[in-house]
Amino acid sequence: MSKNFKAIILALIASFCAVLMSVFLKLAQEDSNVFTIGFLRFFFGLLLITPIIIQSKFKIYNTINIKLHILRCIINVPMMIFGFAALTYIPLEQIKAIGFLSPILVVILSVIFLGERIYLIRTFSLILGFIGTLIILRPGFIEINIGVYMVLASALLWSCVIIITKFMSKNDSAMTILTFQYTFVTLFTLPLAIIYWNNPSFMSLIYTLLAAIVGTVLHLCINNAYKLSDLSIIQPVWFTQLVFASFLGFIIFGSLPDFFTWIGAILVFISVLIITYRENYLKKDIAKTSIPLKN
Repeated sequence: MSKNFKAIILALIASFCAVLMSVFLKLAQEDSNVFTIGFLRFFFGLLLITPIIIQSKFKIYNTINIKLHILRCIINVPMMIFGFAALTYIPLEQIKAIGFLSPILVVILSVIFLGERIYLIRTFSLILGFIGTLIILRPGFIEINIGVYMVLASALLWSCVIIITKFMSKNDSAMTILTFQYTFVTLFTLPLAIIYWNNPSFMSLIYTLLAAIVGTVLHLCINNAYKLSDLSIIQPVWFTQLVFASFLGFIIFGSLPDFFTWIGAILVFISVLIITYRENYLKKDIAKTSIPLKN
């Protein structure tokens, strides 16, 4: 089995787990708040991998990227809060459709902050992605609530996380990246959980535990996929989230994406394909060059 094929399988599993985790978190927040559930999700995740940490005699924490791990987790906290909170405002399939913007945002960030050149094909791709986003959101035709802004903010922060994760995967194992994430995010969200604590019901705890389990599988799969292959191979697989979200959203919540959501998501997806394959053709992986090599 080739590395690319393994990466595609891992990304496909991660894609399904990402949607399933969102379903469990949406259900968990029906009688609790995002700060409580957010903390518990990472706390439960840390408990799940504690036996592995102990078995390694804490050597799993060995890294040359400690500053990047801290930075990644600092960004991860607001990304998580915005993403989790949005689940209570807008349909699951719309969240996943808007989430496809992340690769486009990676390119925009690289142009603004890193001085990357803006080529004609990139410009076309960004315009196409922007049009797709407008079709999904339809500003002026339908009400844009706070949930949409939360998803956009979460997607922007996730773009930064993608860049950092791809860079760290060259030196750190998927388990090391996950361990630092669970450790630091649990610590960083603890004060918020204490301040805004809301006693979750038994079912909320179960849903949060399930979210932690599938979320752990998600991170391990995608982190390993990043080690095996380029983003140009992995990124298109994420489009399956809209299919999974549409199916589970209908089965569990009775909602389906409308025609405009599908059309907009397809345009954004085409934009992402153009960007990722163009970068691959130029042998210039933005996610590998967006962070200085010196630590």
